Formats: sequence, structure tokens, C-alpha cells
Amino acid sequence: MKAAAAARGRKLMFVVTEDWYFVSHRLELAVAARQAGDDVVVATRVDRHGQRITDAGLTLCPVPFKRGGLNPLEELRTLMHLVRLYRREAPDIVHHVALKPVIYGSFVARRMGTKGIVNALGGLGYVFSSTGLRAKALRWIIKPALKFALGGKNARLIVQNSDDRDRIVADGLANARSICLIRGAGVDLAAYRQVMVASQTPLVILPARLLREKGVGEFVEAARLLRAQGIKARFALVGKPDLANPASVSQPEIDTWVGEGIVEFWGWQEDMPSVFAQTQIVCLPTYYGEGLPKSLLEAAASGCAIVTTDIPGCREIVHHGVTGWLVPTRDVPALANALRQAIEQPNLRELYGASARALIAAEFSVGRVISETLAIYDELMA
Repeated sequence: MKAAAAARGRKLMFVVTEDWYFVSHRLELAVAARQAGDDVVVATRVDRHGQRITDAGLTLCPVPFKRGGLNPLEELRTLMHLVRLYRREAPDIVHHVALKPVIYGSFVARRMGTKGIVNALGGLGYVFSSTGLRAKALRWIIKPALKFALGGKNARLIVQNSDDRDRIVADGLANARSICLIRGAGVDLAAYRQVMVASQTPLVILPARLLREKGVGEFVEAARLLRAQGIKARFALVGKPDLANPASVSQPEIDTWVGEGIVEFWGWQEDMPSVFAQTQIVCLPTYYGEGLPKSLLEAAASGCAIVTTDIPGCREIVHHGVTGWLVPTRDVPALANALRQAIEQPNLRELYGASARALIAAEFSVGRVISETLAIYDELMA
């Protein structure tokens, strides 16, 4: 089978803003495509993970992406860099991941006559979820550009939940026939061992980029409220500020919370399976434009109890009263109440955790995601 795939001589190029995101969310897919016989190129901003990409047998092409960049000259230089890259590599299929690669990459790919264009949006993100003036102004600019990017007979759009699909269709950004629903990046269940750590003082973590819209402030306030009530638990932020995003919390804010004894700050962690193995409760009180948060997939795979918000993406994994707790967005008392239930009822959180792990095994395996994505590539090339 591999020899037959290799004979077709197909080149696949991933275009992703950050190397860490590619490694976390697309590396296994890229390796599977290479094993199936594709020549795989990864175009991304290279920070700390370039060696891991090349060690996987993939060709790495640095691109000077700036996710939060709005300087017209810098953005034009990035666009011209992509023009040269697409001309030099001449991929048969391009797989763009996230908003800026989707818009810039699709513009270039359509101009170059690329045979297959796959665009993947891991949620609608800051631009579509924020109510701030900056985000509203960006939406006015981005919507027509996105509509162009998602058009064309040889283009497919991958979304991670049905709510995003319905909104994109309702806004006239893409034709329903061109949209494929693939639920998240998948997770390798074997890499995550079921939580076995019993504790009189449960560990509650928020694993995410530390953005306000991920509910960081609400998490801290809920922790403050529970501590005032005498509830015994540890609360930790696992992640770091994302300075390329306008919604990022600042390091001085984090230092203040730590100094007050409300939360611990663990920073960015490479070995998340080990983090989840120590954790009893995972909390993501997000109101960000989520696709399907990988942190929740990983938490469920580890059998952690989950408390999250009742929004698209999160409710794909957490079924209230079955695999965890769903609470309204920005509702600190409701969040604190759900966390208190999880902290004080170890038998219930064990039951929910086991149900969540079973759900991952049935519906969210990385093998399933890879199979569904490779089928899209084959369809475009047929």
C-alpha cells in the first residue's frame, strides 16, 4: 500500500503560523501522510520545535508569520514570502491551519493553480468571539477576505464542531457542500494514563494559553471564592501568556495572583500527559471562539473530571451530568459551585472521568481524525 501511495508522487504542504501548534495538533497527521507515501512540507514560524519536525522526516520551510501582526508592510512581506514558497515547492495539496494562513495561503494557492486546497479553522477565535472594538473592526475586514479564501471548487474547509459550520454557512462565508466536520485534532488514548492520584487536597488546573477569553479571570475568582469558603484544593494555571493575542493576561497579573496564594503558576509544560496524571479536575471556563479544545480531549483521555462552559466545542466533549459539568460563561458563582461539587465528591468525579475516557475511545481517536483527513486529500486529487 505504501509503495502504491509513493508511486503517485504527491506533495502535501502544511502552512501553520507556529511550530508548537503544528507539533501539538498536526504532527501525527503529517507523519501518517508521509508514511502513506506523500512528500510532506511544513511551512511555519520556527521557534523551538524545528528539530522535532525535521526528525519526523518532514521538510521544514521557515515563514515569518506574526499572528497578531497588523503592520501592512510586514504583512505584505509575509505574503510575498508565501508566493515564493508556493512557486518553489509547487505542492499538489496545501493544508492551511488557522485564520491568517487560510486567508494568505488560499490567495496564493488559487493564484498558483494548486490542485487541492484544505483550510482548517480550529474555532473562530478572537476575531469572531470578542466583543471589543478591535475585533469588530477586524471582522469587517476579514469576512470578505475569508469568503474569498473559502471559495473555489478545489477547496475544502475543515471545522471542528457543527455550531461553527452552521455559523459559517449562515454568514455566507462558505458553501455547506465544501465544509467537512472533523471533530478536533484527536488524541492517542495510549499516551494518557487514567488518573490514579488520590488526594485530600485535589489539584484543579486550567490548561490553556492564558487569555482573558479562556476564562482565566473567572477561574482565579472562583478559586478565591472557594478558598474563602474553606474548600481545600490547589488551583494551578498551566500555560503562559500569549503576547501575540490582544486578550492575553500579563505576567504581573499572574505574579499578583500567585503572591496572594490564590493559584499556582506552572507555565508552559511540554509533558502534558504527566501533568494530567497528577490532576483530579480540569477547568476551562472559556468564552473564546473554540473549535474543540485539545486540552479537554487530553483531560478526558486521562479520566480527569472536567468543568467547562456550555459553548460550541466544549459541549462536544463534556455532556453535563455524564462526563463532567457545564456552566454558563462568565458566571463565577456557577463555576465555583461546579468546582465545589467536583472537589467534594471524589466518587462522582471518578465516574465522570471514566465516562469521558470511554467517549474519547469511541469518538475522538487520533486515528479516526487522520483517516478522515487523508480521505479529503484523496477526494481533492481524484
